Amino acid sequence: MTATTKPAEPLLSVRDLVKTFPGRRSRTGKAGAPIRAVDGVSFDVGAGETLGLVGESGCGKSTTGRMIVRLMDPTSGTVTFDGAEIGGLSQAQLRPHRRHLQMVFQDPYSSLNPRQTVARIISEPLLVQGTGAAEARKRAAELMELVGLIPEHLDRYPHEFSGGQAQRIGIARSLATSPRLVVADEPVSALDVSIQAQVVNLMERLQDELGLAYIFIAHDLSVVKRVCDRVAVMYLGRIVEIGDKHQVYGNPAHPYTKALLSAVPLPDPAAERARERIVLLGDPPSPADPPSGCSFHPRCPKAQDICRTERPLLQIAGTGGREAACHFPEN
Repeated sequence: MTATTKPAEPLLSVRDLVKTFPGRRSRTGKAGAPIRAVDGVSFDVGAGETLGLVGESGCGKSTTGRMIVRLMDPTSGTVTFDGAEIGGLSQAQLRPHRRHLQMVFQDPYSSLNPRQTVARIISEPLLVQGTGAAEARKRAAELMELVGLIPEHLDRYPHEFSGGQAQRIGIARSLATSPRLVVADEPVSALDVSIQAQVVNLMERLQDELGLAYIFIAHDLSVVKRVCDRVAVMYLGRIVEIGDKHQVYGNPAHPYTKALLSAVPLPDPAAERARERIVLLGDPPSPADPPSGCSFHPRCPKAQDICRTERPLLQIAGTGGREAACHFPEN
């Protein structure tokens, strides 16, 4: 990079994103403590890049994805897409941006309307954007072929397809408006292992051909390692580590990341037997009653007094720009 060359602006920039849900009311009608599902999340995604969001169930990764595509409204924070702040826009104001920002859901059958034909399902985003019916159907046929399905099956219904095929339909629908960013929320976790590999291969090919950026939400760290350029690890609504996948997987800086990676099976049986498995005690705390200081300290084998009183901020840990929210990160 020359002295006069400016770094490319990120396609997506998320800053201090927060989502709070009302607490459950007791039997007497008293309101419970609010649940802070996402608690100050910030990250960038560049054009053509894949960022993985990983963590245990309930850590806030899916809620984060839904706020980015505005299926949920953020409580606070900003979401800037292609230079425009979209977090506070009304649905009418959001419509010009919506076509460039799409989502693939975890369960293909739950996300596809069983009463609609595949042609209608795939072309619906185009119809909403004002495309004519004939042109939308033509585009649907092209997308069926693009994702490896037979265009002649457009008039079938979702139940006539296998799980892997149904997920391909969901991917085709997400591509209908030629988006620049796709948020994929556990897109292969509901599929058989052999089918998972096929869908991951498809998503990688589509990224190469179409120049897509992905936010890939998953709990399977093996899949994330394969498809992602960078990884953000979430715990109790916060990012505790983020960086290049080779750094995060090769030398995790945060104890939680290290524990997660120790549970990923290794292909070499000898290496699997020899390595140390880190077992976290207890369950994650409730987001309605988070611990003081570092949210991970009740389960952390390295916790000290400062961890119980002061919340660590994301800071550079080691070389390469990786960041970790830990008072005692590994380098």
